Amino acid sequence: MTETLTKHERSLSAVIHASTLSKYFIPFGNFLLPLVLWIANKKEHSFVDYNGKQALNFQISLLLYSIILGIISVPFILGFIPGIFDGGLLDIRDYNEFNNINFHFIGENLHFGWWLWPIGITGLLQVALFIINIVYTILATLRTNEGQYFKYPITINFIK
Repeated sequence: MTETLTKHERSLSAVIHASTLSKYFIPFGNFLLPLVLWIANKKEHSFVDYNGKQALNFQISLLLYSIILGIISVPFILGFIPGIFDGGLLDIRDYNEFNNINFHFIGENLHFGWWLWPIGITGLLQVALFIINIVYTILATLRTNEGQYFKYPITINFIK
């Protein structure tokens, strides 16, 4: 397959994949930079068209998965907040004097229970999505620069 692809096509496809890492420096860079590069070159090169779609679909899928994990964890976090202030970690009754604020934390007032597991699990899944994003973006960049067609895992094809 590398015989029919020019160095420009391979390099441009690799840059599209690598540009998704710009989200760590530019807000929404993982969507904007690949989108601009893909739209500007998709009609000229089918290899660039394929890789642009793959990169954008992967980033949109990761965003969707992160939002779902956040939505799942919100009820558990909101359930934890009242326990912090009412006899928990920051007992409001400890702050009853204006000049003599008492900063003591009583560990037995912390009521960590079964509801903390979903927060931990969703947090670990967010870390897993972060690692998957870094690893597969680097892998896609290297593979497309070699002229190979790369398909990301766990991707929903929004752009066909």
